Amino acid sequence: MGKSTFFKDFRAFIMRGNIIDMAVGVIIGGAFSKIVSSLVADIITPLISLALGKTDFSDIVWTLRAATDDSEAIVMNGGAFIQTVIDFLIIALCIFVALRIAVKARHKAEALLHREKEMEAEANTAPPAPTPEQESAAALKEIRDLLAEMKEQSK
Repeated sequence: MGKSTFFKDFRAFIMRGNIIDMAVGVIIGGAFSKIVSSLVADIITPLISLALGKTDFSDIVWTLRAATDDSEAIVMNGGAFIQTVIDFLIIALCIFVALRIAVKARHKAEALLHREKEMEAEANTAPPAPTPEQESAAALKEIRDLLAEMKEQSK
């Protein structure tokens, strides 16, 4: 009895829309991460190295204590930290730009959709244009009324 309830609850949990959306987001995020990492490593970093003359800062180290016969050297890998910070800033900038473009595109799409709905509502509330037959009938009625008015004035 306990197992069937557990599995039913687990299935209900998994089948919720937000869980599935989150899983899709994680998968797409992983793929996007590869794209951004390639952008940084293959395009942006070479441009930075062209400007600065150096692509990798990870070889910058500070020796805190030199190696002795009894112990190894103690070094601080400051260059690796600097490289990681630079990579993070470039990746964060790329993601920010991509999200900003996506948000602006979404706002424009929503504005267009809103404008289309307004135009559709205006079209539905405006009276339909008269047909040629209705225009002819209206003109004939005006002529009839004018003739009747002229006839009364001549009496």
